Amino acid sequence: MNAIRSTVKLKNNEMDYFRFGTGKTPFVMLPGLSVKSIMNSAESIAVIYKLFAADFTVYCFDRTKFLSENYTVEQLSEDTAEAMELLGLKKACVFGASQGGMMAQYIAINHPGLVGKLLLGSTCSRLNATSEAVMARWVQCAERGDIDGFCDSFIDLLYGREFAEKYGEFIRLAHRDISAEDFRRFVILGKSCDTLNTYDSLDKIKCPALVIGAKNDRVLTAQASVEIAGKLGCECYLYGEEYGHCVFDEAPDYKSRIMRFFKSEV
Repeated sequence: MNAIRSTVKLKNNEMDYFRFGTGKTPFVMLPGLSVKSIMNSAESIAVIYKLFAADFTVYCFDRTKFLSENYTVEQLSEDTAEAMELLGLKKACVFGASQGGMMAQYIAINHPGLVGKLLLGSTCSRLNATSEAVMARWVQCAERGDIDGFCDSFIDLLYGREFAEKYGEFIRLAHRDISAEDFRRFVILGKSCDTLNTYDSLDKIKCPALVIGAKNDRVLTAQASVEIAGKLGCECYLYGEEYGHCVFDEAPDYKSRIMRFFKSEV
């Protein structure tokens, strides 16, 4: 499965993305907060999501290339919306995970013509005490340049126990070369989550939506998923205690749930 890399020139910035698949329907994937660029995992993601390649053309967007201090989640979403418009992506099936789900909410609110269906995974419409503490902890590790502390906290909080035990060392190895620039960007992106507040505007989202979370989400919490679904009046499916915040990477049937929703007639 080949991932085709490209860069879209925005009015005041640039954004890297990759795409794969040959289907007629655009599928926009907005990944969560990460200290490494999603572009490093383009081929792996294309293989993992290969079941979508026949029915969809999948676009996975990185964050804005040039980040200034005090960037907001809404600014990140506006950059992505601009990229979608420049690429001619209308009425797309949008899957936003974690921080990507925060951005997806803003896009659906502010640019409804871009979103045909909306799937929100392990995300929130506003931070609560738990998520504020987690974000602060990660940002502090990044500001200190503490790679070991950062990785330990990420693995501990993002995944269920079985997944963390199985893949923890691999995750640490993949992040052993975090640079000062990686951490600088992460601090800006992590702090941007503090600016999130879509809760009072969720009723502006009119497209079909589905919320998926996990009962053991120790980052943004299961209650945050339930809260969004309640405002949207849509289904909220919660995975069990064996999965964590990154249930979208852990649960073997997660992608089939995405497929069923995006191909449904609702």
